[in-house]
Amino acid sequence: MVKRILFVILILAAAGILIAHLSASSAEDHPFFENFSADQYPLVIAHAGSELYPHNTLFALKQYAAMEVDVLEMDLHLTADGEIILIHDHTVDRTTDGSGDVREMTLEEVQSLDAGWYWTKDQQSYPFRGQGIIIPTLEEVFETFPDYPMIIEIKQDSPPMAAPLCELIREYGMEHKVMVASSRESAMAEFRSNCPEVATSATRAEVKEFVVRGFLLLDGTITLAYEALHVPEKDNNIPVVTPLFLWFAHNRNLQVHIWTINEAEEIQRFIDLGLDGIMTDRTDIMLEILGR
Repeated sequence: MVKRILFVILILAAAGILIAHLSASSAEDHPFFENFSADQYPLVIAHAGSELYPHNTLFALKQYAAMEVDVLEMDLHLTADGEIILIHDHTVDRTTDGSGDVREMTLEEVQSLDAGWYWTKDQQSYPFRGQGIIIPTLEEVFETFPDYPMIIEIKQDSPPMAAPLCELIREYGMEHKVMVASSRESAMAEFRSNCPEVATSATRAEVKEFVVRGFLLLDGTITLAYEALHVPEKDNNIPVVTPLFLWFAHNRNLQVHIWTINEAEEIQRFIDLGLDGIMTDRTDIMLEILGR
């Protein structure tokens, strides 16, 4: 009797898994990826870090564009007066000559600060101080680079920025030029609800689910709400980017972009592994490796 019950349970479980596989949909082909030709891969994604220039600034983005990288990447916060600006932290303390929480500052207050103040290579010289480099708005970025593919990351939950961000993307016709990323579940859920036509990457929780189900050979049971996986090589010393992980992702029509790889040997290793994109602060090194 017990064996019969266990057999029935196994049959039901197998049937449930089969139904999940059959009903789960892979990622659809998104127009965002039509920005790239086949010979551009792996994509050189200019991470908003500060290895070469003051990060999250128009100055840096212009340098990367002049290098002809494939994708510009940046981080977003919202000011007290509702302006979407480029900055990684929720405060201005680490990157400018000022202090304070961005969410409590107006755009005028934020843009009165020197965004090149702390950039240095040797901890002794500060070549970008006093050069007029300020924190830009996303609107200024769209105006400057109307045709450049971008990955833009929402860095805050509250106050929410999904509605004004979606409105700005539509206003500038960037629906197929940007991919939106966020590790924050509520921010991403709200953005996808507001702007379903814009490509998004998986949140941290969604990446974890994909990895775990992949280990269990159940990745095909996930109905995907995203078009790409933005991942580190490891998470808590657990390998994430492996040949099997890439196979699972590509089998579901997902691109895999790794962050943040800066050493030449590591960049080459991930090129050889078959990554679709590499986020790097050292775009100069990656472009040289690719012979561009």
